[in-house]
Amino acid sequence: MTDAALEPVEVLGIDETRRGRIQWRQNQETGRWEPVADRWHTDFVDAFGVQGLLGQIESRAPRTCWPGWPRHHFSGAGRSATPRSTCPPGYRAAIRTGLPHAQVVVDHFHVVQLANKTLSIVRRRTTATLRGQRGRACESEWKARHRLLRHREDLTDAQFGAMWNALIDAGTIGMMLLTAWIAKEKLRDLLARTGAGHHRIGHLRFTFLTWCADSEIPEVRQLATTVGRWWTEIAAFSATGHSNAKSEGINRVIKLVGRAAHGFRNPTNQRLRTRCVTRRARGHLHPRGACVLTCRVG
Repeated sequence: MTDAALEPVEVLGIDETRRGRIQWRQNQETGRWEPVADRWHTDFVDAFGVQGLLGQIESRAPRTCWPGWPRHHFSGAGRSATPRSTCPPGYRAAIRTGLPHAQVVVDHFHVVQLANKTLSIVRRRTTATLRGQRGRACESEWKARHRLLRHREDLTDAQFGAMWNALIDAGTIGMMLLTAWIAKEKLRDLLARTGAGHHRIGHLRFTFLTWCADSEIPEVRQLATTVGRWWTEIAAFSATGHSNAKSEGINRVIKLVGRAAHGFRNPTNQRLRTRCVTRRARGHLHPRGACVLTCRVG
């Protein structure tokens, strides 16, 4: 079943999965230790059809994972039309090599996830710099760490007021965290209105970028730089509606298989077991349209 010919793929999902610890073997000639099993797998998923997991490559380095994947499996739909894709920067470079006409699509979920990660980095850095220690349960920024990662509409007025006032009273640390939190909310507001008119989108982009530039927080400025560099791909999400949901779902199944087996020492057996669980269905042909590549933004 796993060796059956693949059908034309309209949407190709790409994601990375941590398979386990890296394995080493000593070279008998040089005496140096060389890696024989990478800790990462690159997964190729039929993100729009029913074929499930198409294959895996042992590595997440674009120069090694993409050439090792037989591109003819999905190029039947991709070379004749305009492909699309959502992926991390490294995968985007690999996609440009394999499918030079691909249109990259970034899922908004991962953009907001990147903003939350930036907010957590700001909190840890400011706490370590100004307090000289890690966060403690008695500190205001530590108490508000979970609410900072939630959306404004998910907080009640009482919760939002308690978080806001506590961070204002915390001084410099609280002000920096609120600045980063406002940047995240401005980014969410921009993403939610991607399908609006060009003038409205341009105004929201200018507001977000100006706020990040005036914040003087290195992590927030880097977030603005990343969003600006990926804006074409971010806007393409609203135009196509394709997300990385199926790739993330199969990634979860892969992790559950590894957990049930208490880990794998042999990567080949791990890939075989994974393919059996996420097996492909037959008898369904996809329309030969635009090939869309979807993967996670890092």
